[in-house]
Formats: sequence, structure tokens, C-alpha cells
Amino acid sequence: MITKDECFKFLREVIDATLSTVDKDGNPQSRIIDIMHIEDEKIYFLTARGKHVYREILNHPQVSYLCLNNNRTVRISGSAYKLDDQKYWIDLMFDENKFLNNVYPGSARYVLEPFCIENGEMEYFDLTQKPIYRKSFTLGNGKITPKGFEITGECVGCATCFGACPQHAINEGTPYEIMKQHCLHCGRCFENCPMSAIIKL
Repeated sequence: MITKDECFKFLREVIDATLSTVDKDGNPQSRIIDIMHIEDEKIYFLTARGKHVYREILNHPQVSYLCLNNNRTVRISGSAYKLDDQKYWIDLMFDENKFLNNVYPGSARYVLEPFCIENGEMEYFDLTQKPIYRKSFTLGNGKITPKGFEITGECVGCATCFGACPQHAINEGTPYEIMKQHCLHCGRCFENCPMSAIIKL
């Protein structure tokens, strides 16, 4: 089991994080933009006004972060917005992330703008465990989007799904039940069920 606070701690330990946005033509764009600050379950980062990513966020605030460390990931999806008190937030993030002073020395730091992700969804995914482990959390007023698969009442208990699951993440019963915290979302159960009793969420 992992808690939301442990996920936030994990995020601060990640060296590089990938931020994905959508450009003016609707194409996905990804780049390394570190998470600079976490406070009150909010994610803070910064970028320069001259960069394409700055305009992309202003035009399409839905963003996604992916952070990887030793085969464990945290994925964040939500809406980013620019913060009003630029100097306060830039100075705070520079104080917490000293290396930034070498990249933007002196007053050059104020070409940067601070952003915050307040409402969204955060998912922890751990490939080092057997079976794998995943857990989702809300950020602010965000909602958890159902994912994966579910076995319905049409199940006849034939155990085909039980044998097909590479993580043995299905419990026997009437109907059989997928342990969602251990599900890979690979779809083998869905593809092999002879009764079409498994649905995509």
C-alpha cells in the first residue's frame, strides 16, 4: 500500500519528470520539466515565457506529468494555471532548487513563470512488486477516471480469465473478480473470455 503523502515524497525524489502538453495543431508534445515545489497537495513548476510549452499551457491547460524512478512511476493529469504572484513563487522555487541559479542567474530568473496543478488525478504504478501494484488519488477537486476491466454477472465461472491473467490478479468467485490494484490493464482476460462477460471501463 502507498499513501498520497508517500506519492508526493516520491515526486520530490525524482530527478527528471516529463510534462506533456498539446500544441496549437492538436499534436502531443513532451519535454523534461522538473516539479519544483509541492504544497497542500498542489504541484508547482515553472517555464520561460519564450518557450512553446508556455503558450501551449495557456492555450490548452490540460497537462500530464510522468515521473519515473527505479521502475516505479507516478502519473499526474490535470489542469495547470499560471500563478499571479510571479516574484514570490519564482524566488521560493529558486530557494528550494539551487541549481536553477546556474541556469538563470540574477534577475534572469524573472523570465520564468510559475504554474500550478491543483485539480486532477495522480496514479502510482509499481512494476517491482509481484503482482504489480497501482493506486490512484485525487488532487483537489479532481476525479479518478475508471480504467481497466470488470467482470460482469454474465460470468459462468469457467476460469479462462483466471488462467489468462499474467499477474494472477483475478479472484475466483461468482462472478470472478479482478483485483484492480494489481491489474496491468493488458486486456488478456477481456480478449479470452468465451462469454464476453468482461467489459472495458
